[in-house]
Amino acid sequence: MNLENKYIHRAVYAGVNICRFLLAIVFLFSGFVKANDPMGTVYKVQDYFEVWGLAGWNSGFVPYLIAWIMAIVEFTLGSYMLFGIRRRLASISCLIFMAVMTPLTLWLAVANPISDCGCFGDAIHLSNWDTFWKNIVLLFASIVVVLRNRSIFKLVTDKMDWLVAMYSTVFIFLFTYFTLSHLPVFDFRPYHIGADIKAGMEIPDGVKLPVYETIFTYQKDGVQKEFTIDNFPTDSTWKFVESKTVLKEEGYEPPIKDFVVVSNDDGFDITEEILNSDYAFLLVSPWLENADDSSMDLINEVYDYSLDYGYKFYCVTASSDEAISRWQDYTGAEYPFATMDEITLKTIIRSNPGLILLKEGVVIRKWSNFSFPDEYQLTGPLDELPIGRLDENTFWVKVTEMLIWFFGPLILFIIIDLLWLSVRRKKKFVPSSAQDKSDKKN
Repeated sequence: MNLENKYIHRAVYAGVNICRFLLAIVFLFSGFVKANDPMGTVYKVQDYFEVWGLAGWNSGFVPYLIAWIMAIVEFTLGSYMLFGIRRRLASISCLIFMAVMTPLTLWLAVANPISDCGCFGDAIHLSNWDTFWKNIVLLFASIVVVLRNRSIFKLVTDKMDWLVAMYSTVFIFLFTYFTLSHLPVFDFRPYHIGADIKAGMEIPDGVKLPVYETIFTYQKDGVQKEFTIDNFPTDSTWKFVESKTVLKEEGYEPPIKDFVVVSNDDGFDITEEILNSDYAFLLVSPWLENADDSSMDLINEVYDYSLDYGYKFYCVTASSDEAISRWQDYTGAEYPFATMDEITLKTIIRSNPGLILLKEGVVIRKWSNFSFPDEYQLTGPLDELPIGRLDENTFWVKVTEMLIWFFGPLILFIIIDLLWLSVRRKKKFVPSSAQDKSDKKN
């Protein structure tokens, strides 16, 4: 009987820690990808607000605050679970978090107002049903961990709890601030550095294409009814309400399908002209009326540089002609303007405005509003400058750097703290030893 209880205890101990590490991995990853691309989380929060009828909040600070809090909370809880610190607080917090998110994702799966919940950003796309079942597993793991949180073994000593807890929060806070001010360190979108836009737009021969259908909603005598293009109402008493496009049959979709640039001067499609240019600068601003104008002098310098060396330069936006005119009057912009789909612009770069450099359709560089190139970097033809070539930092180099940035200082702080504790023990031991010798003499 004792042997049986021993095996049961070991099984429970192993099961609790498996659940603990599962929660740690998911929360750390989810929090990190949100911190890596906080603007992506902001856009997703704004989508939720529109669905819930709270679109008025989209223009304020609330989406940014929610994105920041979610990144910090998820990463911090994941860190607590990983190291086994603050076990009761971490386990209860994870349970509360999953108790809120699981019903929400069930509603998303049933109603499908948003195709992707955005829990893993652009790193991993899950369907709403996949997200719900994932949350069911995590909810079960959270319950197990709450009930048996004393079985969680710690990876650090009790004296290190405060240091790991503080450092994890500070690290993810500063990382979120950096990516929000600059650009994501890891770019999982189709327009990442090194992406060939022309290749991303190609459709292989013989593949099956998706089939879409547009549904029109009309209303008559207080009754709403849906129509397709085949049974469109001819009775003029029906009043149009809305239209939506739904996917009828799945098929191959190219990674890039909405990269269409139209000149604002004459309305001509200049997509091919840009993609076939030796070099082309695109100043990207989804909304000029909300763009940061603090770097206008640098933007004008880049435009002058492109004129000197014969490179293409366009400001690509989804703003109206009136907004473009106000921007020109306020900033003195002389560069040409072009229009593009708003969602595509937000996907290309997470900065308003942001600058990208293309070389024959390949994304060579990206700059946020806080890091535009200056006269010290633009000293000659692009093919002779470092910024005119692809960044050599590969994905795994960046992963290694992130691991060093997180674990390096943490390990250093722990070593320093252990050394300090050792010194304090020695100081306490010396007077005690001296007192013992004095007692023996007496």
